[in-house]
Amino acid sequence: MPHLTLEYSANLAGEEKIGQLCIALAQCLDAQRENGQRVYPLGGIRVRALRCDHYCIADGRPDTAFLHANLKIAAGRSDSIKTATGDALFALIKQHFATEFERQGLALSLEINEFSEAGTWKHNNLHARLKG
Repeated sequence: MPHLTLEYSANLAGEEKIGQLCIALAQCLDAQRENGQRVYPLGGIRVRALRCDHYCIADGRPDTAFLHANLKIAAGRSDSIKTATGDALFALIKQHFATEFERQGLALSLEINEFSEAGTWKHNNLHARLKG
């Protein structure tokens, strides 16, 4: 973990721009440090984007767009780490869409959700592969 899911309106950006954002957000998650140590294991980082073709935003104007980011992390990280992560991710998202923000109606949002290890199942060889 962490898993970052982006939902965005189809009128916001093309696949290339969204793909660039996914890479930048993954790098941002990897860059998070506490006491010189990675906050999130590299093998657990996932960023995915889901384009929404059907949506209605505010008054329904066709030039209004949105992007909502939902970061799921394991429980136990400090509030300061969660705030630093959220601040870094959201700054990157806002910067990425600064031009669109100036030209059209745009709603950007980010939330962080913690989950308990109870009730999750994982089968992953990425951590071991990244050590080699």
